[in-house]
Amino acid sequence: MNSEKIAEFDKVSKVYRGLWPRRSPIHAVEAVSFAIDSGEVFGLLGPNRAGKSTLVKLLLTICHPSSGRITRFGRGWSDRRTLGRFGYIHESQALPRYLGARALLEYYGALSGVTPYTARRRSSELLERVGLADRSREPIARFSKGMLQRLALAQALINEPDVLVFDEPTEGMDLLARRLVYDAVRQQRQRGKSVILVSHALGDVEQLCDRVAVMREGQLAFLGKLTELTWDAAQRSSRPLERALEPLYEAACP
Repeated sequence: MNSEKIAEFDKVSKVYRGLWPRRSPIHAVEAVSFAIDSGEVFGLLGPNRAGKSTLVKLLLTICHPSSGRITRFGRGWSDRRTLGRFGYIHESQALPRYLGARALLEYYGALSGVTPYTARRRSSELLERVGLADRSREPIARFSKGMLQRLALAQALINEPDVLVFDEPTEGMDLLARRLVYDAVRQQRQRGKSVILVSHALGDVEQLCDRVAVMREGQLAFLGKLTELTWDAAQRSSRPLERALEPLYEAACP
């Protein structure tokens, strides 16, 4: 595994102001510190509202940290030149529905700094890969949910990213789209590239992740290899991931 750090969080916090004057501020992330290595599939786990998606948004400059320091590939958080090395897919991807599939991929390629020639070539390859080559000029407003999910994956891959960031990527996906996501993660690993996977689907985590961070109420509850999390020292044997997570998740419940 490459020793380069693709991302580092150093005592990072994010506080949202309350919606009303008397509402207390919301501490989405509190003093979180960890690093993600190049070449690994890194999982972000935790119950709802634990701070997982907020960490992703902070990493990709979608929102600003309230305090602490974030770096991408050793550069400061505000240096947007490193963002072109990331590909991102969200469970509720909002795509411009008036565009055709090919036009959309070329548009996102331009946003990522890909040359027009390369974007055209990559668009053809990716549309073939996700099974949309015959619908490439059709407005995506006509696409089914499964087709949109596959197109969103192609969009995340258009710039041949060094880091794929998947936020609940298989939520509600059909079997074909799920298989394409799995293939993309495995190919990324084979190329020595990285993946950040945010997921409630524990089967996905068990099959794909090397290390995981477990978030609870905005704080880091566990960081380490998946085998370390599932090892039961008392029984001297491995336990199911669901059982290993139960005490961490239950501590977050009121």
